[in-house]
Amino acid sequence: MSVVFSFRLKECARPEETGAIVDESGFSLKGNNGSTILLIHGLTGTPNEMKFLASFLNKKGYSIICPRLAWHGEPIRILKYAKWQDFYESVRSIFTSGPLADTKEPVFVSGLSMGALLSLLLAHEFKGRIAGVSCLAPTLFYDGWNSPSSKFFLPFAYHTWLKYFAYFKEEPPYGIKNKAMQNRIHKYYGDAKLDDMDDVALYGYPYFPVTMLYQLHLLVKYLTKRLPMMDFPVQMIQAKDDDMTSVKNSKFIYDRIKSQMKEIVLLYDSYHIITADQERETVGEKMDGFFSRILAQKTLA
Repeated sequence: MSVVFSFRLKECARPEETGAIVDESGFSLKGNNGSTILLIHGLTGTPNEMKFLASFLNKKGYSIICPRLAWHGEPIRILKYAKWQDFYESVRSIFTSGPLADTKEPVFVSGLSMGALLSLLLAHEFKGRIAGVSCLAPTLFYDGWNSPSSKFFLPFAYHTWLKYFAYFKEEPPYGIKNKAMQNRIHKYYGDAKLDDMDDVALYGYPYFPVTMLYQLHLLVKYLTKRLPMMDFPVQMIQAKDDDMTSVKNSKFIYDRIKSQMKEIVLLYDSYHIITADQERETVGEKMDGFFSRILAQKTLA
């Protein structure tokens, strides 16, 4: 990633103050095994990055719900003023007033990157209603081999106006080891301008606002305090060579939660976006295996 600055003082407004129309799109699939999986995409990502897993797990019998996180799909000048609580509420509402509000069937939650952290918070808040969590490349801190050296200026930027005008530009390998996918993404990201929205629905945003990294920082602080109180089945799946976040992220969670049923699964031929990379089928199989063990224990109980 490289750092880009864009100075547009007139943009300083919260999303709800702009009058923008929020795109609530996502997708759902009906299953036949009596269980539902809520899939949560990553920060500045898109439901499209979860589509392979959704199809794979739906063929295993699970119903699938995959929403678009709040303010995603809006121009980056709007997204950058969102708060992590906005993202959390957009998945929390599925359990309070959405399709899972009254369900009595087993529900599992899985998220990619920041989505993994939201998954943990959901399972903590709705303990007893969520049977288990699968964290996919959980991201608490950026320490992968391709993380930019300029990240060390972030603590300073977090407490100044600079965070509203600084962006990281995505650069190869874009979290993807598969060369064909990498090349497709590069055709869009390579020459993309800050306001380009043409293929955001497919590939996510080519630029990453520093304000979003600040919101992730605040989310991590909030989550970390609650990890020792978490007691539900948790699976972490992460690539050994994750370019954005090292395996230390998964181990950080594993070492702090008090769950009796917990595991770390390592992948050896993928980078960060494990839901779409070369071992995506393995990810689906490992998730299905973990959830099936949970269901078997419930049946025996």
